[in-house]
Amino acid sequence: MRKASILKKILILVMILALPGFLYYLLTVKGKNRYTPLPFYGSKTVAKTSHRVHGKDIPDTIYHKLDEFKLTDQNGKPVSFKNFDKKVFVAAFFYTRCPEVCNTVNSFVDSLDINYRKNKMVHFVSITVDPEHDTQPVLKQYAAKFKPSDKWLFLTGDTSTIYNLAHNGLLVNASKAGEGSFILDDKLILVDSEKRIRGYYSGTSRPDVMKLKDEIKVLIAEELRKVDKALY
Repeated sequence: MRKASILKKILILVMILALPGFLYYLLTVKGKNRYTPLPFYGSKTVAKTSHRVHGKDIPDTIYHKLDEFKLTDQNGKPVSFKNFDKKVFVAAFFYTRCPEVCNTVNSFVDSLDINYRKNKMVHFVSITVDPEHDTQPVLKQYAAKFKPSDKWLFLTGDTSTIYNLAHNGLLVNASKAGEGSFILDDKLILVDSEKRIRGYYSGTSRPDVMKLKDEIKVLIAEELRKVDKALY
């Protein structure tokens, strides 16, 4: 029985270590994408530079990117783009006094955090839209019920930074409706390592969250492909 248990653990470890390479193979086998590339959201601008594809000059495209931000996590540590260098992350907005919908969204984030706990490339952020109430100690107490990994951060800060990140960065709605009540989208937002938006998913829809789970894998494979190109 003990040998069988050890063998099972070894097989699980091998599968975890092999997954990134397998995804990379699926994306690049025979020089063709096996997955449909993820879209880019937000404004797009044609650059003056270009790149060659099959002997033709193709204009480069400048996609919408998030501006730098500085917030604070549930442990009182500063958080900025440096935390997500060469990483992808999923962002969501919430507030601790929110009705059931916010708990539903964060419960789905919890399932994703558990699923990708072994993958150092994938991170998660839940950002409060009620920083006046949701101070660092309040967020720490709220986060404790989910037992998040160190890759899932609950963020607070000043309202101007948070609302600017929502409206102009992640392109979602977040506003104060009255004392203790807020209007916000239930979206989970997938962001790549260059801080570009690659997907929106309803955080209250299981099919949407399952789609996000799969498309995180597609994005991981894309990131690995970029690293491979940079080496050559």
